[in-house]
Amino acid sequence: MQIAEVSEKYKISHDTLRYYERIGLIPRVNRNRGGIRDFTEEDERWVEFTVCMRGAGLSIEVLIEYVSLFQQGEKTNAARKALLVEQRSLLAARIEDMKKTLERLDYKIERYDQVLLKKERTMSGFNDGQLGG
Repeated sequence: MQIAEVSEKYKISHDTLRYYERIGLIPRVNRNRGGIRDFTEEDERWVEFTVCMRGAGLSIEVLIEYVSLFQQGEKTNAARKALLVEQRSLLAARIEDMKKTLERLDYKIERYDQVLLKKERTMSGFNDGQLGG
């Protein structure tokens, strides 16, 4: 699969894909005879993983550390798992914060609706049937 297809599939720019390859978040992508990147299924799995983890808020540095550990093989399984567990904990805390923010926004929106409704009821003509009749 070429870079344009991968870019479209994962909703990231060509430049971002090249950057991820350059810094080692995805493996070096093989090129065809014309020098065009030719992503394998394994390359795509790395792209998908990276996009997912970035979407979850993992930093580039954490992902570079994870990939480095992965490349060192099975002896780093415990370290990789510990890194993922730590990141999961951070994500869970962010989700809780976001839930609280969502609740506050819902409250503010509800208050706006209540205030606007109250203002509409006090408008002249509203109570005597002249508006919206």
